[in-house]
Order: sequence, then structure tokens, then C-alpha cells
Amino acid sequence: MHSSNDNSITITPYTHSENGKKEQVEKMFDEIAFRYDLLNQLLSFGIHKRWRKKTIQLIASSAQNKNMHLLDIATGTADFAIEAMRLNPGKITGIDISKDMLAIGRKKLEEKKLSGKIELLHADSENLPFPNDHFHAATVGFGIRNFENLEKGLSEVCRTLQKGGTFAILEFSFPEKFPVKQLYHFYLKNICPLLGKLISKNPVAYEYLFKSVYNFPYGEKLKSILLKCGFSEVRFYPQTLGIVTIYIAKK
Repeated sequence: MHSSNDNSITITPYTHSENGKKEQVEKMFDEIAFRYDLLNQLLSFGIHKRWRKKTIQLIASSAQNKNMHLLDIATGTADFAIEAMRLNPGKITGIDISKDMLAIGRKKLEEKKLSGKIELLHADSENLPFPNDHFHAATVGFGIRNFENLEKGLSEVCRTLQKGGTFAILEFSFPEKFPVKQLYHFYLKNICPLLGKLISKNPVAYEYLFKSVYNFPYGEKLKSILLKCGFSEVRFYPQTLGIVTIYIAKK
């Protein structure tokens, strides 16, 4: 057993048990972890930092607790968790199913001297190892489209949030207007996989990116799913001509 810094709970390490989407995603991110941050920077032209900053600003204007315990889901290499330090939280817990991504994240935290504030755990987003009503806020950046069971994962987040808690999602979406829609479609389908293959040496990961974005519900559709999963209020804010969307949900 692995205990977190919070003495009131005990964390059971995540282990996968099936050859489904979850295991494929875990393996894929382990394989590209060493180039993940570089590819994020290149493929988004650096704009991903602005998107995260905007998301944190929206949490700050929505969250009630100023000494919050925040959960960062699909934390990866911990960029979102580090950005969330702008909220001056009491504690941040980041979880991910990729051990290799977490290892890179822990190195970042050591370099930035944030290991005492941010804890990274190997855990499953769809089976959160935390009690009900535990966190004041939760975030997920470019992670929910990787859920094997979207409604189960969102319901788990709702379960672990305190009443009045804020859930912030930053996720890809599709622009609606010509010619941005067509250009974005071409970029995601052709350019991203090519660059991803050249830099990460993984021919599958960035083909998966296009498929996962193309098939993912966004805007009003995702809002409806969040409400169905127990959230009482959802607002969303398209960014950069609609290529990503920020969702702010309240429990």
C-alpha cells in the first residue's frame, strides 16, 4: 500500500486488468513520455500555456475555498498541476495511469521545489482512490477524451468533489466555421501525426490524437453529459477559434 500525505486516506496503487482503451492509452503515453512536453510546445505553437493559464483564471473566479485541496486528473508531466499553484492551494494531488509521464513530472517538481505542495500518484481516473466529498476543486487538461468510460470518469470526479466544488476541463474541440474547420481537420489528421512520428518515433500516438478529438463530444454535448453525471451548473468557453474549449462545472 502507498499512503498519501493525507493521513485520513490510504491509496491503493493502480493496476490495469484488461486489454481495452485504458491499457492502450497507458502504453502509448509511456512510450511518448520522453518527447511529450516538446511535442505539446511544437504542435500547439506554444499556445497550450495560455489555455492553461486562462483555465486557472476561471477557477480562481469560481472557486470558493482559498486554501483548497485540488485534484489534477490525467496530470501527465504535471504542467497543469504546476500552473494551478497560481491559486495558492493548500495541496495539489495529481494522478495519471502512465508511470513514465509521472516520473518526468516528479523531476519537474523537484527542480521547482514543489514536491511538498504537489503529490503525484499512479491512479485510475475512472476509479478514483479517494473518499466522497474530498476535494475542493478538480482539473483535467486534455485528458477526458482518453477515458474508456466517459460518464463513469466524470461521475467519479463529481463523487470526490465537495458540494460547491469546481471542476475545470480543458479539452480539444472542433471549430465550426469555414475555413478554420477544414484547416484544423487537415492539420490534426496529417501534420500532427507526421511531426509526432518524427519526434517521438511513435507512429500511432498522434494518429490516435486525431481520432480521439474527432470522436469526442464537445460544447453543448459535453455540457449535457456533465449535467447527467451529477454537476449542477456548467459553462463553457471556446478558445482560439474553437480548437479547444474550457468547461467550468459546479457540483
